[in-house]
Order: sequence, then C-alpha cells, then structure tokens
Amino acid sequence: MALLDLVCPTRCSGCGVAGSLVCRRCELVLTAPAICHVPTPCPAGMPQTWVVSAYDGPVRSMLLDFKERGAVGLARPLGDVVARCAAAAAPDPGTALLLVPVPSTPAAIRRRGDDVVRLLAEQASRRLRTCGRQAKVAAVLRQRRQVADSAGLSASARMMNLADALEVPLRAASGVRGSHIVIIDDLVTTGATLTTATGALVRAGAQVLGAAVVAATQRQRNW
Repeated sequence: MALLDLVCPTRCSGCGVAGSLVCRRCELVLTAPAICHVPTPCPAGMPQTWVVSAYDGPVRSMLLDFKERGAVGLARPLGDVVARCAAAAAPDPGTALLLVPVPSTPAAIRRRGDDVVRLLAEQASRRLRTCGRQAKVAAVLRQRRQVADSAGLSASARMMNLADALEVPLRAASGVRGSHIVIIDDLVTTGATLTTATGALVRAGAQVLGAAVVAATQRQRNW
C-alpha cells in the first residue's frame, strides 16, 4: 500500500473500491452481531470468545492492512467491533470492565510501529464509555519467555508452545485482583493464546468474563 493511501486513503481496505477507508458494504460486515465462537478442538480453560466474522474476505483484508501495512485509521472501526464483542461477553451494563489486550511480541511491535491489539482495546474502551459502560484498558499481561512462531502448528502444538508463556507481573497483580476482565485480541485460531492469557489472569486473582476478538479462522469452525 502506498504511503499516500495510508495518509489520505482513496480505496476501501476491505474490498479495494475507491472512495473511503471502509466502504458502506464492508461497514455492514463489521456491524454483524457478535457470536460466540468455539474452536474445534476447544482447549480446556478457553474463555467464552465473541467474534463478528470469519477471517476471510474484507475482514481479513482489513486486519492485514491494520496489522502489517500501517493502516492505523482502521483502529476505530475494528475497535468498535471489539467493543460490541466485549459487551456480549459482559452483558450486565453495570459491570465495570478491564479490557486486557493480548501483548504483541517485541519483534511485532518493532515491525508494525505499535502494539496493534492495544490500539483495538483503547478504541473499544472509548466506545464502551460512550455507551455508558465503565471500561478501561489494563495492559497487564507480559511474555515470560520466548515462544516459537506458531504458524503451521497444530492445536496441541500451539498449546505446548504457549503453555505458561504469559504472566501478570507481581507489581500489576493488585490492579486486576477481583476485577472483571475481558481479554482483547484481533484473531483467534486454536484458542491457545486466549487460554494461556486466561490462566495468567486467573492466577493473579481476576475474574475473566470472556474474550472479545474481531475474527476467527475458518479452519476451526464451519461458518
């Protein structure tokens, strides 16, 4: 994507039609209702996970533009999707929420220029507050060890690769103890990352209500 397109977009990130960053047709995809996604196989301890789409078509294109091609303007529409999924995970409007983003690796942050999942969480928090919900971002998860590239790994291999790879540092544990957590990520594949994140937060004393994610890979579910 040309730098000029990132600054002054002239095409839809989802389908390529000229006119705007997200055209009206692709907006309709993003406004689909949140559904509860269960991968197959489903890892033990995976939180209830809400998504709006399969990782395909315009949603896949938008996520790739956002994550890998610097289209930071997509943080708003994609973050609004995450907000809707977080509301589905915590339907009681009186529940104060902590949105905890899955941390990007240092290499990914260097390559992308920012922690894109945290950007989604921050926009989701803003959107929820405009809807009268109490919500704030708590980036408390940290990688406690390096993990291998999970591309191409089976579900069981991903779980082994990610086992105990995330933690809540002691200095941050008091801030989440007893809190109601919704975990934020951009994409769910096997559920291994969300399961690992849930384990770390539960050990820190938090109550994980669910996970809010933009999309889920089709290989794990017949959409």
